[in-house]
Amino acid sequence: MRKLFIAPALIAFGTLALAATGAGAAPAAHPVKPAYVGAELAPQAKVTMAAARATALQARPGKIIDAELEKEAGGTGLRYSFDIASNGKPYEVGVDAGTGKILENKVEGKNPD
Repeated sequence: MRKLFIAPALIAFGTLALAATGAGAAPAAHPVKPAYVGAELAPQAKVTMAAARATALQARPGKIIDAELEKEAGGTGLRYSFDIASNGKPYEVGVDAGTGKILENKVEGKNPD
């Protein structure tokens, strides 16, 4: 049977590496930024952000510039809102967070939400 030899310097390095990464330390002073605006509402949604993104891009192909989950009148009252750059114009596409249906798909106005 072979014995494993770990140099004391490696053990010390490992301990320092854990300390440097904060393993086992108190939480950071700065809170983690949510993945998107309205992420705290996600537990109320029946449709995931990923599914809503796919639906929005199917309805309006382009590049998503901004995404949020918000309470807003219409549909079930909770919707994902996407700003999508398409054909050189900004569009707003709304997806109902309860049903996954498109609520809005129009060119963004002069005063975007």
